Amino acid sequence: MTSTYHANGKLLLTSEYFILDGAIGLALPTKFGQTLTVEPSVEKGIFWKSIDNENKTWFEVNLNEQLEILSTTNQEIALTLKNILSHCSLTNFNVQLTTRLDFPQNWGLGSSSTLISLLAQWTNANPYELLTKTFGGSGYDIACATAKQPISYQRISNQSLPISNTIAFLPPFSNQLYFLHLNQKQNSREGIQHYRSLPMDKTDIIEQLNELTFKIIHAINFYELCHYLEVHENVISNALQLEKVKDRLFPDFPGTIKSLGAWGGDFVLVADDDEPENVQHYFQSKGYHTLIPYQKMIL
Repeated sequence: MTSTYHANGKLLLTSEYFILDGAIGLALPTKFGQTLTVEPSVEKGIFWKSIDNENKTWFEVNLNEQLEILSTTNQEIALTLKNILSHCSLTNFNVQLTTRLDFPQNWGLGSSSTLISLLAQWTNANPYELLTKTFGGSGYDIACATAKQPISYQRISNQSLPISNTIAFLPPFSNQLYFLHLNQKQNSREGIQHYRSLPMDKTDIIEQLNELTFKIIHAINFYELCHYLEVHENVISNALQLEKVKDRLFPDFPGTIKSLGAWGGDFVLVADDDEPENVQHYFQSKGYHTLIPYQKMIL
């Protein structure tokens, strides 16, 4: 019997690194994600194949019942996968497992978090516990993996499960919002290390971010949303002692640009009330060609 599982990608609109310390974040599940197909195998062992968004196989591994690697196309990835599987309660070792990504691997929408979610769905594991034992992180991406619409997310230090609530966040002016890919992959772990190294009063900053998250969710018009996005960007920039992406790359852009998640790479949010063709032309003239409208990206 063949089984198929799906996990959504993610984008974090507010609170960034401070979500690790209890800030409320507005998280957006994406229409792009990853699927896992589980099929019985006539041969003994776990046969794994990973396929990218262009239908090309980019990774394969064959493991036995003791999760020993018998053959693989990438030893480092195979060891990572072996570690994840070792924390799952596997009951079937004669299977063909195939993953398929809907998005390019360098988009940063969560190839790792969707993998954790998929394996948790298949093996009935707790995805947050599985994340903690493997990649680590706040877990907002795990919440997005099975969400049906945007969510608010808060990690509470003395609770085993986070607080995740669905949010009716589809602004009537969403046709003026876009996601721009910066053509570079940000290392989240390095970003977290930088965040942890900075001396700051996180309590006050988290209070500001929680208030801004509420205001962004409930913004009544496009210009109010842009104002709160820009205030949020200033708060994070000052706290992390990092230059804002608009100042660094697009100082002459008339609209609003906000970093998402790990600062410095992957996608940014663009808000502009000009004609879509003009917005696209601006970024293409700067060498950035992946601009996705909000409604084509977010569930």
